[in-house]
Amino acid sequence: MKLLNKVALITGAGSGIGREAAVLFAQEGATIVAVDINSKALTATESLLEKEGTESLALNSDVSKENDVQALVHATVESFGQIDILYNNAGVFDDEDTAVTELSGSVWDRIMDVNLKSMFLTCKYAIPVMLKNGGGSIINTSSIGGIKSSSVYSAYAASKAGVIGLTRNIAKQYAPSIRANSICPGDVDTPMLSQVYSKLGKSQTKSVSPSMLKRPAHPSEIASVALFLASNDSSYITAANLVIDGGITS
Repeated sequence: MKLLNKVALITGAGSGIGREAAVLFAQEGATIVAVDINSKALTATESLLEKEGTESLALNSDVSKENDVQALVHATVESFGQIDILYNNAGVFDDEDTAVTELSGSVWDRIMDVNLKSMFLTCKYAIPVMLKNGGGSIINTSSIGGIKSSSVYSAYAASKAGVIGLTRNIAKQYAPSIRANSICPGDVDTPMLSQVYSKLGKSQTKSVSPSMLKRPAHPSEIASVALFLASNDSSYITAANLVIDGGITS
């Protein structure tokens, strides 16, 4: 198993890619700390982890709040003594995110808090724990929205571009003990994609997609890349940004 004896802290683990990753990492031997602000969704993930028979901890936390992040890292260390993998997957999209001149400051702040500030906070408090135990791997979820232009989604695009920059700096600052990489998913078959399509006036179907593969990704296809980056299979990869978009950005 690729993650045997590893402790993986996964944010946004209540649904979509985060839930898939939590189960996949557990199947590969990891102890899972599943974090989400949605308690109902988190309970569903917890049930799946129990079925896998893995040791796990479910924490209902708001990762945009510093006190919550401090508490969840403390709880992880108290329960398992280490953090080997940090997978920052929590993120939001807002229907009111739009062109800069029409964008409200409150929407900008909320998106930045969840999509970017949360990653700063989890890294700030998890990295010292990782270093104390010899290092580890950090995977931060960006988006193709952070590397391509859009007529809308100004805050989302800025937050996801920021994730890439933050990740590269973390990789530089804490090498060689810690590897840090970001991933840029394209269309993924999750509730968030339905929300995006609805705002753009499109209908989401599995057969209609701007990707070369003519479909959105299944969350498991993104989780598999996160597993690669979490494991020793990617031992010489750091400061990279892996685009997983079925060819959309090309």
